[in-house]
Amino acid sequence: MRVSHDFAPVRAAAQHCAELTAHSLARGPRPEERAEMLAAWRRDLARTLADDLSPLLAGDRLEVSVSEPEALNGADALRRIGMVAANSLLRVGASGETALLSFDFATALALTDRSFGGDGKPAGTAPEQLPRSAALLVDEAAAMIAGAITTVSYGDTPPTSGVIAGGEVIVRSESAARLKPFALDAACVVFTLSIANPAGCEWRASLAVAAERMDRLLPGSGRPARPLSGRAAASPLAAPFAAVPLPLHVVLAEFDLSLTRLQSLKAGDTIPLAMGRQVPLMAGETLIAHGAVGTSEDHMAIRLTRFPTPSEGVA
Repeated sequence: MRVSHDFAPVRAAAQHCAELTAHSLARGPRPEERAEMLAAWRRDLARTLADDLSPLLAGDRLEVSVSEPEALNGADALRRIGMVAANSLLRVGASGETALLSFDFATALALTDRSFGGDGKPAGTAPEQLPRSAALLVDEAAAMIAGAITTVSYGDTPPTSGVIAGGEVIVRSESAARLKPFALDAACVVFTLSIANPAGCEWRASLAVAAERMDRLLPGSGRPARPLSGRAAASPLAAPFAAVPLPLHVVLAEFDLSLTRLQSLKAGDTIPLAMGRQVPLMAGETLIAHGAVGTSEDHMAIRLTRFPTPSEGVA
């Protein structure tokens, strides 16, 4: 026996107007939900940066942490960074939000030293201007950090087809205020990125984002940790360092003069030079090669004849 019934609703199903639906979507997550999303974002960003920055820092297995956000207004955030720093204005996230990344000069130099195989310990004093090698290192690190923020901000949702899922460095300046990352009276959140290696070195950077932009960087859910990839360590012969010009000089002769003779020198004096058959080609205090002096196409030139052994210098 087949029994069939026709059911009629007691009352009409609720129909929400577009204004109410839009308000519900625009309201965003509740405070406790946002706190969980922010904690997941910080955790995933730290894990991603530990993986991505490792090849840049001599292949070290890094420990990265992202601090709890500190709420400041724009003016206080810029004051915290200081008048002079290695600042990069980033474009990050699926919606292309702007964020300010800052390294102090001492940290930028220490990171550059580690990238070239040094111990990476900050020097006691920082220069008034960054060397070009350190500026290039900051650009490379900033691009990696922008990419990591963008990747984490997508969460488990893959990018829309045709959309490039990568952040970028818009512009760099030693003056954070000149970049105008946010209004002076805008509510901001400031994170401290701490990067440490097994040798005990720790480097820190500041990441400042307008509060309303930060909300658009949070994914809907956390992302599982990525396994460490087997990337090779950064090479001084690869970008960005391969394009750094190195000043070289050739030492034609070296001689001694007494202090009395030195003080008596005047225009027109002749000083005899004893030039050897082989002259050194130097980069600073480092011996690069030996060569013979001659001419090439009506210009003075040096023909390289011998490279140093490890006991003489580094080629």
